[in-house]
Amino acid sequence: MSSRTIEAVGRKVEIFEAGEGDPLLYLHGFADLHGVKPDPFPFHQELYQTRRLIAPAHPGCAGSDEYADLSTVEDAVYHYLEVLDTLEIDSFDLVGHCMGGWIAAELAVRYPRRVSSLTLIGASGLFVAGAPIGDVFMMAQPARGIEYEDLRRMLFASGDTALGKELFPDGRGEVDDEMRRYQMLRFSSFIGFKPPYFYNRSLIKRLHRVTCPAMVIWGENDGFVPRDHGEAYTKKLSGANQLEIITGAGHAAHLESPIQVAGLITGFLS
Repeated sequence: MSSRTIEAVGRKVEIFEAGEGDPLLYLHGFADLHGVKPDPFPFHQELYQTRRLIAPAHPGCAGSDEYADLSTVEDAVYHYLEVLDTLEIDSFDLVGHCMGGWIAAELAVRYPRRVSSLTLIGASGLFVAGAPIGDVFMMAQPARGIEYEDLRRMLFASGDTALGKELFPDGRGEVDDEMRRYQMLRFSSFIGFKPPYFYNRSLIKRLHRVTCPAMVIWGENDGFVPRDHGEAYTKKLSGANQLEIITGAGHAAHLESPIQVAGLITGFLS
């Protein structure tokens, strides 16, 4: 397994890549590889046992250059098309978490013939009346200047889980980790800072264009993207059979229950 940097249309893109087999493109979220840590979590390690996992860092995140003209989710889609062209990958399985799930869904509706399968984990991107996505920008401001319990409650099953405290500790964490979290917030603000945040009203009307098999996975206690969004994705994606609920997990279900979530994906892909 290794990280490397490629250049796509003049922009440097950091990519974690490991495993062999058919390509699986993974687009990350907040509590995730590139979003908070530089190394793969057990979830990602499970995925690359059977596939060639390709996990780029979003523009401006980790070691990727910022994309000066990035202002809409469509810009992010075209960025990833340019990354795929540089890697000479025509068709691929696609998995996305959180913001990465939104971009994955937008990519699949625009270029359905290139996406062999689509898996969404706690994906944002939809406007669902009465079920607004949480304000992560507000929660990223520490209470009393040092406490991130509210942010952890949004991203994990509760505000005091050991994993949540490890990745989003109170006070000041490691400088590199703090920078990754800031970069992820900055990236997300370019395409998602429009209350009620992280949505494209047109997306739900376009999901019928996704013709590949699809799977939607949601944490039972997701405090960031309400379950209504998972139900809407499942209903509108013709290739999705049912919403897979991860009991006892929050928004970062793939980190909190890595074997279960990875097992669902690898079983689905096989």
